[in-house]
Amino acid sequence: MNVVAYIILIISWFFIIFGMIAIFALKNLYTRILTAATIDTVASFLVLFALIFASWQFEYGIRLFILIIFLIITNPISSHVNIRSAYLIGVPLKEMEVDQR
Repeated sequence: MNVVAYIILIISWFFIIFGMIAIFALKNLYTRILTAATIDTVASFLVLFALIFASWQFEYGIRLFILIIFLIITNPISSHVNIRSAYLIGVPLKEMEVDQR
């Protein structure tokens, strides 16, 4: 693997670690799902992008690129479906107090 792939993987690990910390800091379900979807999309995109740089076969890179396109399309849709179903069944939005803002 080359240096560029290692750097991209390290960046993706930072997104995952700081995103997990952010999920525990957030209070309601809706912001947690939004944060988890963003972390999932960005970190997966970066890992697959690093694999494209690490691979030396053209066919492998094309397959990974198609997987990235699929990931970019489906992850926001699935998080939207999760949030909408939580809204439709009536999951309340937790109100923040003044000192928590």
